[in-house]
Amino acid sequence: MRLLLVEDDDHVAAALSAVLARHGFAVTHARSGEEALRALLPGDGAPFGVVLLDLGLPDQDGFEVCGRIRRSSGTPVIMVTARADTRSKIHGLNLGADDYVVKPYDTGELLARIHAVARRTPPAEGRVRPTASSPGSELRLGPLTIELPTRRVSVDGVVVPLTRKEFDLLALLARRPGVVFRREQIISEVWRTSWEGTGRTLEVHIASLRAKLRLPALIETVRGVGYKIVVPAA
Repeated sequence: MRLLLVEDDDHVAAALSAVLARHGFAVTHARSGEEALRALLPGDGAPFGVVLLDLGLPDQDGFEVCGRIRRSSGTPVIMVTARADTRSKIHGLNLGADDYVVKPYDTGELLARIHAVARRTPPAEGRVRPTASSPGSELRLGPLTIELPTRRVSVDGVVVPLTRKEFDLLALLARRPGVVFRREQIISEVWRTSWEGTGRTLEVHIASLRAKLRLPALIETVRGVGYKIVVPAA
C-alpha cells in the first residue's frame, strides 16, 4: 500500500518511514501542506491508501489541509499529532479525518489503526474518480453526474435544480461513495456549525435530495450514525 506521510520533522519522518517500510508500506514524505496536496493530485501511479497527517505544519494548519483533502479526495486521513485535547480531536473528526492518534504513540497501535482504516475504506477502483476530459471537475455515479465548477447536477442527462446547501451536501457524500458520514461531520462541513439544533435541517435536506433526484436508493441512512452514498446502477 502507498502511504503519504505529512510531517515537517525530518528525524521523526525518517524513523517512522523506516518502520512503515518494514511492514510493507511504500512511503512518500511531504514536509508541508502544499507538498502533501500536490502529492495527492491524480497521476500515473497507484493512489495512496492512507494519509498520516501531522497538524503542526510550517505553511498551514493540518486542520486546513485535512479539509482541503476531503473536498477533493476520498483518501483516508489519520491525524497524528501531539494535540491531545478533546476539542482538537472532535474538530479533526468533524472535518473528515478517519482517525486521530496522539503522540507519543505505540507503533503497533498506529499500524493497527492504519490497517483498520484501510479495511473500512472502499478500494480505489470503487471510489469516484475525476473524468479524463475534465480532471477534478466531475463526479459520476451511475446515472448521476455532478459538475463541481458549475454546481450542475443531472440524472440521465436531465438537469436537477438544487439549492446551495443541497448541492454541498450531495457533493460531500458523493466524493466518498460507500463511506458513512456521521451526522456531526456533515453539519460541520456543510453548515459550518455544531450539531446542536441543526439535526432536523439535515434530515429535511436529505429528504429533499431524495425527492428531487428520484434515485431512492442513492442516499442510505445508517441508523444511529449518519448517511452514505450507494452507487446506483447505470
